[in-house]
Amino acid sequence: MPSSVSWGLLLLVGLCCLAPGSQVQDPQEAQSSDHGHEHEEHSTCHNVSSRVIDMAFTLYREPATWSRHSNILFSPVSIAMAFAMLSLGTKGDTHTQILEGLKLNLRETPEAKIHECFQHLLQTFQQPSQQRQLTTGSSLFIHSSLKLVDQFVQDTKNLYHSAIVPVDFRNTHEAKKQINSQVQQKTRRTVMGLVNHLENDTALALLNYISFHGERHIVENFHVNRKMTIKVPMIHCLGNFFLHRDKELSSWVLVHHYLGDTTTFAILPDPGRMLQVEKKLTPKHFEDILRKIDIRTANLHFPKLSISGTIDLKPVLRSLGITKVFSHEADLSGITEDAPLSPWASVYPHLLREA
Repeated sequence: MPSSVSWGLLLLVGLCCLAPGSQVQDPQEAQSSDHGHEHEEHSTCHNVSSRVIDMAFTLYREPATWSRHSNILFSPVSIAMAFAMLSLGTKGDTHTQILEGLKLNLRETPEAKIHECFQHLLQTFQQPSQQRQLTTGSSLFIHSSLKLVDQFVQDTKNLYHSAIVPVDFRNTHEAKKQINSQVQQKTRRTVMGLVNHLENDTALALLNYISFHGERHIVENFHVNRKMTIKVPMIHCLGNFFLHRDKELSSWVLVHHYLGDTTTFAILPDPGRMLQVEKKLTPKHFEDILRKIDIRTANLHFPKLSISGTIDLKPVLRSLGITKVFSHEADLSGITEDAPLSPWASVYPHLLREA
């Protein structure tokens, strides 16, 4: 696997295939009604995951035009999960726009099943395992003077395992400290100082996080460009990996399977080919890669990464048709009936791969 560096964009998609369609089933088991029901559940969640993947590419095309000289990090799975959870407290057009904007087809999949599929995904991540180093979760911070609708509290806890934390948002400094402390604790100190700004009239903050913990590393040379080399912590592994050479993308692709049906793809373009990858990459490439990957011996060098930034999601989500939730017409009466809420959306991406 050649060593090279490409300036460009980092896409953290979190492509989670929830349906183990490639697994071989016992013929007698396949005839049982229980298995038929289980297959139907997997098929439904596979459709939901496919919709999220489609949304991921739609989201990526938009931020990719913002900058050609810096990295962009965001997790479409986190965004989809957070807004699906928010939809539990919305009504009317606000509710419909969120789910349809996430490309979740209510005519194809009942809404209850959509939430169950996200619940299944969360349960997969939350099972302790040495094979998987990805953890995800969410927390809902609500102004201490507001009373939440009981059904919303119950659904967010049962379906999304979300912690609901009362906060005095009148003191924005203390509110930020409380929120950041909670996220820091949940992510084992891999995400520090996540929220750096709160609006003065904030009444509710919904945070979703994904934390990735890498292997041990050693200090090695990293080629920033053709002229500059610096010493950085590197993960160095000599062994057998699932690799594929994609000629159409002019890239090497490393595939890593985690516990369950979660798969990550690391794409390394040839020098100067980053734009080609961005223009040509489609969901079908991932399907083809999974069919064609081979076990190959490789000397893998992967740098420890630390990326942080702030992205205003409103323009991106509005391009998906999600508009009312960001206006004074937003109907969030399913969350609280005490006062009207007008949410705004930003994402604070932070990635730290560490020992």
